[in-house]
Amino acid sequence: MGHLKRWEQALERWQDGLLAKVVHRDPVELVDALRGECDTHAVVCSQSRVVVPNAYEIELTRSVHKELLRRVGEVGRALTDSLARHGETRGYEWAGPLTVRVTTSSAQLPNGRYRVASRAMPHVRADAFPSTRD
Repeated sequence: MGHLKRWEQALERWQDGLLAKVVHRDPVELVDALRGECDTHAVVCSQSRVVVPNAYEIELTRSVHKELLRRVGEVGRALTDSLARHGETRGYEWAGPLTVRVTTSSAQLPNGRYRVASRAMPHVRADAFPSTRD
């Protein structure tokens, strides 16, 4: 029984370490990528109105996504909250309800870890994203 408990604790430490890499270090990269995507696609409608996409999708490699599968909702919420604060500080107007969806990618990712895409979707839920894969 003692071996099983130690093995379970080792697996939990490994999983927490992986999550820390993605949620604490990479999220800085992911948040920067989300902010960049948001800023790049900002549309100036008037001096006081700047509209930005509201639906963001982060594609992760299969291995990272598989490891985060149980906590992917938490990661998505944390990234959404961070992006919402960014938009608020810039005075952006979202094209609809803001959502960040974290998915797995079957394609080769440009940096080998993730890809960020956005679009304006007036009425969207994270589970209502249209499929962008072939």
